[in-house]
Amino acid sequence: MTAAVTADAAGPGRGGRRHRPLPAWALGLAGLAGLMAAVELAPRLGLVRDRYLPPFSAMVSALADQAGTPAFWRALLETLRGWAIGLAIAMVAGVVLGIVIGGVPLLRAALNSTIEFLRPIPSVALIPLAVLLYGTEMRSTLLLVVYASFWQVLVQVLYGVQDVDPVARETARSYRFRPLTQVRTVIWPTALPYVMTGFRLSAAVALILEITGELVIGTPGLGRQIAVAQTSGAVASMYALVIVVGLIGVVVNVIARFTERRVLRWHPSVRREVAA
Repeated sequence: MTAAVTADAAGPGRGGRRHRPLPAWALGLAGLAGLMAAVELAPRLGLVRDRYLPPFSAMVSALADQAGTPAFWRALLETLRGWAIGLAIAMVAGVVLGIVIGGVPLLRAALNSTIEFLRPIPSVALIPLAVLLYGTEMRSTLLLVVYASFWQVLVQVLYGVQDVDPVARETARSYRFRPLTQVRTVIWPTALPYVMTGFRLSAAVALILEITGELVIGTPGLGRQIAVAQTSGAVASMYALVIVVGLIGVVVNVIARFTERRVLRWHPSVRREVAA
């Protein structure tokens, strides 16, 4: 009986060892490898015509050719520059206006319906206006990026300001804290997690609208390179540029999450996530 109890306590593994689950990054790489294998095999097995979807190896070869040209790197820098500028403008405007509007109940009540009216308007609906104002300059795409990203930040900041403890707010007023002191000591610590959520969401949205603007409007960047490759029939090069855009999206997401964890390392939610 003692031996049976010992065997049960040892667990299902041999010698009492349990198989550790694969880490998330390994599962992610496995899924990515499966996708690449499917893209490679589908045209070779005749499941799809290679004029529409070339093998993955052909995409990689086209990407290597693209990487050897100065035009590719100029387009990449243009895309990253437009994304960064638009995101920075949206973050500053969203945080400042969110704190101002959220900190004044009367102002928030007056602007609430206006925000709810403007926020659902898709940025692509502003393309005719952007082209009318700026033509095919970078400012046209920048207008789309700022408009789409701004609402992501503003709404999150408004939620953060609304979440401030009323007792802490009244205590600061009782001690006659100046408005900037109230923002720094009472509002900002509560709103910061919401600000970082807005940053993570707006970073992805800004990249999407940057590529969309370059595709549709024709401003310099990877989006325009994709459109040129598509119209010229260079399908492999088109997919290669799409892969680059996807990789940029992955890097943007990783940087946003890393920044969020670093800035909020004191926050209980991040500490629990790290401990897990």
